Amino acid sequence: MTEAKLEAWLDESRAFPPSPAFTAQANATLGIYETAEADPEGWWRTQADRLTWTNAPSKTLEWNPPFATWFGDGTLNAAVNCVDRHVAAGRGDKVAFHWVADATNETRTITYAQLGVLVAQAAHGLTQLGVRSGDRVAVYMPMIPEAVVAMLAIVRLGAVHSVIFGGFSADALASRIIDADCTFVVTADGAFRRGSASPLKPAVDEALLTCPNVKAVLVVKRTSGDVEWTQSRDHWWHDVVDGQPTTHEAASFPAEHPLFIMYTSGTTAKPKGIFHTTGGYLTQVATSYYYVFDVKSATDVCWTAADIGWITGHSYIVYGPLINGVTQVLYEGLPDSGGRDRWWRIVAEYGVTMLYTAPTAIRTLMKWGDELPAAHDLSSLRILGSVGEPINPEAWMWYREHVGRNRCPIVDTWWQTETGALMIAPLPGLTATKPGAAMRALPGISVDVVDNDGVTVGNGEGGYLVITKPWPSMTRGIYGDPERFAETYWSRFPGVYFAGDGAKRDLDGDLWLLGRVDDVMNISGHRLSTTEVEHALVGHPAVAEAAVVGASDETTGQAIVAFVTLKLAADDHSDHAAIIDELRHHVATTISPIAKPRQIIMTPELPKTRSGKIMRRLLRDVAEHRSMGDVTTLTDPSVVAMIAGLMETHASSED
Repeated sequence: MTEAKLEAWLDESRAFPPSPAFTAQANATLGIYETAEADPEGWWRTQADRLTWTNAPSKTLEWNPPFATWFGDGTLNAAVNCVDRHVAAGRGDKVAFHWVADATNETRTITYAQLGVLVAQAAHGLTQLGVRSGDRVAVYMPMIPEAVVAMLAIVRLGAVHSVIFGGFSADALASRIIDADCTFVVTADGAFRRGSASPLKPAVDEALLTCPNVKAVLVVKRTSGDVEWTQSRDHWWHDVVDGQPTTHEAASFPAEHPLFIMYTSGTTAKPKGIFHTTGGYLTQVATSYYYVFDVKSATDVCWTAADIGWITGHSYIVYGPLINGVTQVLYEGLPDSGGRDRWWRIVAEYGVTMLYTAPTAIRTLMKWGDELPAAHDLSSLRILGSVGEPINPEAWMWYREHVGRNRCPIVDTWWQTETGALMIAPLPGLTATKPGAAMRALPGISVDVVDNDGVTVGNGEGGYLVITKPWPSMTRGIYGDPERFAETYWSRFPGVYFAGDGAKRDLDGDLWLLGRVDDVMNISGHRLSTTEVEHALVGHPAVAEAAVVGASDETTGQAIVAFVTLKLAADDHSDHAAIIDELRHHVATTISPIAKPRQIIMTPELPKTRSGKIMRRLLRDVAEHRSMGDVTTLTDPSVVAMIAGLMETHASSED
């Protein structure tokens, strides 16, 4: 995209109006913002009726900051809401999942009735192994149907799952098992990436050397490799689960019964065990999924291209979609497993109507070329979603033009592991969209942008994003550490939740997320967002991805250091010095001379977590020449060492 074309789309007068194709949605939901704003608690109590309750709640919210109780006297079962009620309503033959394997061409189609049988059998199997209500069960699995089945079987019993991404190291796995005091583990012998098997069970075996409280390990046979076995502890899934009864009587649990623990990175080395409870969380993920993705359960085929090891997978692969009774694609693999057009072949083959993925993935697909999506029938798509980090406008426009063919609204969403569900996003048919803007808070959600003193900023100004009223899916705390919870999220601005992100309101009052506030730099007294500089860099036609950090500088206080990956066509650029000068000039022209990076490091890869997020914390360590922190969350930990080497080479060449 040319700079002139991009600037035209960034002109706020060029915002896309609500899509006329969604007028039915608009008419059906007209006034929901006003209704929710007038009575947030009443709004959420109405939305709770989306669930099947054993005992419907008579209470809505009890608020003792920072601790909330939602629907406190209600009882329900999470698995019943995801599966049983659809079967009971005569929708058992509807497809729940089209599972697509990595590069092995293996597929499975599972209906809601079949899913119900699998969950019932797994619940009996877990009971046989000794799992009881309140137990914590670690799930360390690839993206296979048994992973979803295990999660639903665990919560069906009233136990608590702690899903740990299947690429974490043994040390990372052990630390999470110990912190949550998990007494059971569900895993697989291995996983597939680009057609090659990679083992999982050895990491479990190593982790459990320091986890003496684990009583049993349940293992899915996924590969043909040999597996070390501890007879008294390890059990094959097919031996324990497959022969169990196909029905299971589900118990009901209080709305505030713990549902899961999800670990997320903190500013310290120790990850935070964010825990969510049942009634409020299920209410908000079901409601937000329904409105933001304009759910048509009879016809939709939805694909959230994420892993269940992260909150996006929990909320918008497992709980939100299944409560709404939609058909989904469940994909085990990378975007280029089986070819760089793999995603587009899946969309065409299964008639995917909604695609929800991260800006990192979008930029990667964009880097591979416009001709790949153009070669496939993507006409089934009607909604595109973005999640995980602020999306740069050029990627937003590429997504709209080359994937959505200029007819699919893009819902750019903001939320966190801690919020549990979507908080800020446009609604198709109701809300205009702008390239790169998340637009406005969802109905029932109260957010503000404030300055250092907690005072609301005006339109055209930026500051800190806060949530001013409790919401149903809010985390109930950091597992085992309520003081850390209060200090981390509620102390910066007393009485409100500080998300840790910066934001700005444009002149229309619409919200633009600026990323973490520790990614806001102070350059000679001027506050610059790393996201803004990254957007400028990625706006250059040669750049595929960029990550920007602030580094200490004796003259300016902080200086800008940029790490840049070029597009394939530009990767042969033999004169990196010339393109670096060009990029520095481009940033200065696009933003301001103040924003010109002190250093630009060309790197073939950026350090990314397994969920696709760029780990800027580690890049700050590199830029500051500090020792590296925990790298276990990275897809490829060696990338950081490579970049550190490039940084040293760059520094030596300047001397």
